[in-house]
Amino acid sequence: MSHFHDTAPSAWVERWAQHIRPGGLVLDLACGGGRHSRLLARMGFEVRAVDRDPALFVDRPDRVDLVAADLENAPWPFEGERFDGIVVTNYLHRGLLPRLAASLEPGGLLVYETFARGNERFGKPSNPDYLLAPGELLDAVRGKLRVLAFEDIVVEAPRPAAIQRIAARNA
Repeated sequence: MSHFHDTAPSAWVERWAQHIRPGGLVLDLACGGGRHSRLLARMGFEVRAVDRDPALFVDRPDRVDLVAADLENAPWPFEGERFDGIVVTNYLHRGLLPRLAASLEPGGLLVYETFARGNERFGKPSNPDYLLAPGELLDAVRGKLRVLAFEDIVVEAPRPAAIQRIAARNA
């Protein structure tokens, strides 16, 4: 469930997106308003942006294919497809975590950032169902992807939050 939307791209996504195969196909999962899709398109990627409510996505640029899909209650809309990169921010549906690693091309990069336990002291999300347990992103990719970077921290911007983030490559 996505609880927080900002208009500026995540610094984590900006940092790691440059390590995705140039011109590759990138999935922006639970894209919301499309801030990362727009960034990725400007960087020259072909982008598949998916969200349950595509009306949230404004000003869709060229190079972005917008897909309406319920990622939690419907079949995976990208069966058999592989991506050079997958970007996920401020969204957690644990049932999709294994699917993400399996949907990366060899050399593909997962860039993931979302809320972690401890965030309840800063506001929403506060439901543990939507907060990562300590090391949960590491556990999700262990034995499947090579971790390039991982953080489990409290950030002050764009607002105070407890987050985990990972960049991991399909070796």
